[in-house]
Amino acid sequence: MVYVYPVISRRSGGVSIGINLNPNNACNWRCIYCQVPNLTRGSAPKIDLPLLEQELRIFLRELLEGDFMSRQVPPECQRINDIALSGNGEPTSAKEFVEVIEVIARVKHDFALAESIKLVLITNGSLINRVAVQRGLARMAMLNGEVWFKFDSAMPDRRQLINGASISNGTIKRHLKIAATLCSTWIQTCVLQIDDQPPSENEVDAYLEFIAQARDAQIPLQGVLLYGLARPPMQVEADRLSKVSDQWLAQLADRIKALGVEIKAYP
Repeated sequence: MVYVYPVISRRSGGVSIGINLNPNNACNWRCIYCQVPNLTRGSAPKIDLPLLEQELRIFLRELLEGDFMSRQVPPECQRINDIALSGNGEPTSAKEFVEVIEVIARVKHDFALAESIKLVLITNGSLINRVAVQRGLARMAMLNGEVWFKFDSAMPDRRQLINGASISNGTIKRHLKIAATLCSTWIQTCVLQIDDQPPSENEVDAYLEFIAQARDAQIPLQGVLLYGLARPPMQVEADRLSKVSDQWLAQLADRIKALGVEIKAYP
């Protein structure tokens, strides 16, 4: 399939139906931990909406009526957990983003999934200022929608290294407020070691200060999703990257929790 793919997740306890709006492997950021091979700078190509809808219907029919679950999914994961707009680049760069949400809404309705299945957008948040993206987020909110907003570092030089992005903390905060006001939103943070060194104490302090400022500004966040490095990166920096220890991640999670912020940590 061009757009639709399955992810079997023990962590979430089910199947995530991925929707890849960037089959050209193009993204406006370049994260050094990205798992996409041949990643290039750019935007999503023109989306074939009828094909996307056809693929989603075929795949849901196979999941719900066929034997995909019994053949490929461990017994403890045999349920559909969510539909996730993710894939090989920044999904909000698709010009048809709003139309894609409407396709998903129509298919969810036809398969009676409107209440039971989440619609998740995994985004770097850089294009939230676009009116069309905001319209899509508002529509997502009606579909049990949830935004996972990438924020890996509060230090601009470190963010340039990790994400290849020059976006400022002030812009991130504004975009985060827009997203959280329109749709249920979590901050999503990937924590990793570079050259065997975890984030410095200065970087951790800056990150915690950003979270505290968002809290004090009454940005209606659901909380923070904290991740360790889980799969091999496919970028040239891959050999420099490694996981932080479970203990290190747990200590950071405790410091976030101490701010009065909901935290879900996945080593």
